[in-house]
Amino acid sequence: MERIGLTGGPGMGKTAVARLFEQRGVPVVDTDELARQVVQPGQPALQEIVAAFGSGVLDDGGRLRRAELARIVFADERARRTLEAITHPRIRQLWHTQMAAWEAAGLPRAIVVIPLLYETGAERELDRVVCVACSRATQHQRLRQRGWSEADIQARSAAQWPVEEKIARADHVIWTEGSLWAAEAQVDLLLGRWCQRDGAFAGAV
Repeated sequence: MERIGLTGGPGMGKTAVARLFEQRGVPVVDTDELARQVVQPGQPALQEIVAAFGSGVLDDGGRLRRAELARIVFADERARRTLEAITHPRIRQLWHTQMAAWEAAGLPRAIVVIPLLYETGAERELDRVVCVACSRATQHQRLRQRGWSEADIQARSAAQWPVEEKIARADHVIWTEGSLWAAEAQVDLLLGRWCQRDGAFAGAV
C-alpha cells in the first residue's frame, strides 16, 4: 500500500483537500484528530501534560483547555518541545496502526495528514508527500477569519518550517488560492495519475 503524507501551513486548506480525497475513496487519518484523542480524560498523555504544565490546563470537568495549553507552548519553545515529546510518539503509533489496518485490507493507498510532517521527520516513513499551499496573504486572511490574532499567526507559523521549503521538498503541490472547484480539479488530476500508474503496474505483472 502506498502511504501518502499530506501537509501544509495553518489555514492553507489541508482539511478541505483531505476531505476531497476522502470523498473520492482514499482513506484519510488526520493527526489533528488523533492529537485530540490522546489527551482525553483518563489517557496517560493527559496525566503527563498536567504533571508538566500544572492543573491550570484543565477545565472544571477535567478536560484539557486546549487554548490555554496552546498559549503556553507557542510562547515558549522549551514548553512546546515538552508537549511534543509527550504527544507525538503516541500520535505516530496511532496513525501507523491505522495504516497497517488499511494495508491488511488490501487498499492501494491511504493518506495521513501531518501538519508537522517534515519537522518531525515523518517523510522517511512515507512513500510520497503532498503539500497544500496558498499565498501568505490568503493564509492570514483565513486565519483572521478563524479569530486568530496576528500574534497567534506569527507564533504558530514560527513553530513550522516555511511553506516554501515544504513545497520544495514535496512530491506534489495542491494550490488552494482559488475556488474549491480549482482544488477539486487538482485532486482529480493527481488521483488520476496515481490510478493510471496502478494500472501500468498491474499490466506489467
